[in-house]
Amino acid sequence: MRVAFFSPLPPAKSGIADYSAVLLDHLKRFADVEAFASRPAEFDPSRFDAILYQLGNNPHHTFVYEMAMEHPGIVVLHEANLHHLIADLTIGRGDWDAYLREVEINAGAEALDYAQRYVRTLERGPDYDIPMLKPVLARSRGAIVLSAAVESELRALGYAGPVEKIPHGAWIADVDRMEYRARLGLDERTPLIGIFGFLKPYKRIAESLRAFSRLIRVAPDARMILVGEAHAELPLDSMISAQVRHIGYTPIEDFNGYLGACDIVLNLRYPTVGESSGTLLRALGMGKAVIVSDVGSFREYPDEICLKTPVDESEEDHLFEYLNLLVSRPEIAQALGARARQWVERECNWDLVARRYACFLGGKQWPSPNVEPPASSVAVPIEYIAQWTPADHGAREYLHTHQTRLEKTLAITPPPENVSDRVLEMGAYLQITPALKSKLGYGEVRGCYYGGAGETSHRQIASETGETFACEIDLFNAELDPFPYLNEHFKTVLCCELLEHLPTDPMHMMGEINRILKPGGNLVLTTPNIASLRSIAAVLQGFHPQLFSTYLRPQQGETDARHHREYTPLEIRQLLENSGFEVMLLETGPFRDEPKPELGWVEHLLDRYILSKENRGEGIYAVGRKTGPVRERHPAWLYS
Repeated sequence: MRVAFFSPLPPAKSGIADYSAVLLDHLKRFADVEAFASRPAEFDPSRFDAILYQLGNNPHHTFVYEMAMEHPGIVVLHEANLHHLIADLTIGRGDWDAYLREVEINAGAEALDYAQRYVRTLERGPDYDIPMLKPVLARSRGAIVLSAAVESELRALGYAGPVEKIPHGAWIADVDRMEYRARLGLDERTPLIGIFGFLKPYKRIAESLRAFSRLIRVAPDARMILVGEAHAELPLDSMISAQVRHIGYTPIEDFNGYLGACDIVLNLRYPTVGESSGTLLRALGMGKAVIVSDVGSFREYPDEICLKTPVDESEEDHLFEYLNLLVSRPEIAQALGARARQWVERECNWDLVARRYACFLGGKQWPSPNVEPPASSVAVPIEYIAQWTPADHGAREYLHTHQTRLEKTLAITPPPENVSDRVLEMGAYLQITPALKSKLGYGEVRGCYYGGAGETSHRQIASETGETFACEIDLFNAELDPFPYLNEHFKTVLCCELLEHLPTDPMHMMGEINRILKPGGNLVLTTPNIASLRSIAAVLQGFHPQLFSTYLRPQQGETDARHHREYTPLEIRQLLENSGFEVMLLETGPFRDEPKPELGWVEHLLDRYILSKENRGEGIYAVGRKTGPVRERHPAWLYS
């Protein structure tokens, strides 16, 4: 599918420009997209299957509106009002007659009479309550909205065409909280509240500052930053106190940095025309405690991920009480932010947003959520695994040390959908391999191991109870050799305790796993966690953080390979997504059943600096579902 994409793009000072830039990166995975950041000299709509127009209510979108009127396509409405844009296209160009025509088309004869008597004579300004949407909607073949509030406005205006509600994508950014606190001269415990974006009066700046002035009477160490240009109608200098700092417009890197430094973010609106806020999604994606206005699209966010303040006479009181709660009980603010981040990861990730765009542009309806619970994995007790373990001391000791990990691996492995499904266990030691067939029910189980490419060994073992299991073990180098399997051959691949041993090219292995998996197939991946509590404790006490960092002495016979690189949970998420997988499960837990030192002091340190304690277990357990081909062969975070 070929798509023409019209939108301002960075460095335009537009939130929609930033939105479009990220959306383009993801949408190009699902369609052949050509972006236009200005009006082209020539445009042939017949070259495209769909034309997409990102419309915003400011002069940056002039060319987008004009092209949408000339070449009908799908309009994306980030809010239910284009009056400022239309005024710029008409009054801004000295064409009052065109403005009056727009008023009449959109609001009728009474509004036209008003505009002729008061607006054109400059006695009063334009009435921005008129949304000015009817002409472009009449020319459009469909509309994408970011909230139910905007969809309701379109239907109220009489638009009967197809409308698709697609949530605003969320930036899941991990920033150094302390770097920008150091710039601000703040320590790790100072409560910091932020307001971000163009500082217009309708963002409740005055109300927020009054609530903050009440807060510092009970929490004198609290501070506030205002990051963004001040609106001409907002006398900001006369409103801020010594505890408030206005930083002004900043590049996106600094914008994210200051946002990451905050504990609480205010994202308020009244009045509203259903607009969504990219800044709000950034804050939620960073796991910040957020307060929004209980109005418009903001009312649609789940109550468990943000606090909502009314826009009536109690607004200031609510703001003060909410700020006092979050500042005095930081654990509540952290829990609120953690739930927010989990929600946006699940509901608003950019990959999901782009797939929904592609589905609608291709004339397809986005499937309804699956109401059936997913097939549950099968619990395999360690006693069953032990039955297949040789009686020699080394094998039994290994089982004792790794029994929790082995049970966990089988527990997260999705069962087959039918009896013919095939599964491949990489690095197979035949500890859990028999259970893939006898307990999970896979029709064909195959293993592979490091060795000379092209060799295959037939292995057959018997359990203590007399049950037998046999499978083929293929030998090859997982990061250098092509895997000896057909495309889309397996339903599931297990890659357990293998990734950390690769010294050269892990994405070769990930690409081959993608190739041999069926569409929708599963990759089960486990590996040590270099960001665990144990690793943090080791570094801070002067030791190496990896589980197995030592070199091996030359010796006779086979030996386990050392760890070349261990990974963080965030890196495993990136690895799966770069490799064409949707992350279905990502968690940490026990990895080796061995005595562990007391690590409460590390948790206390993380608490003090308000750093996440999530996913600090010794082992990473992940399941990815194949959604398409490899997206990035050499991701910058992994390859120099």
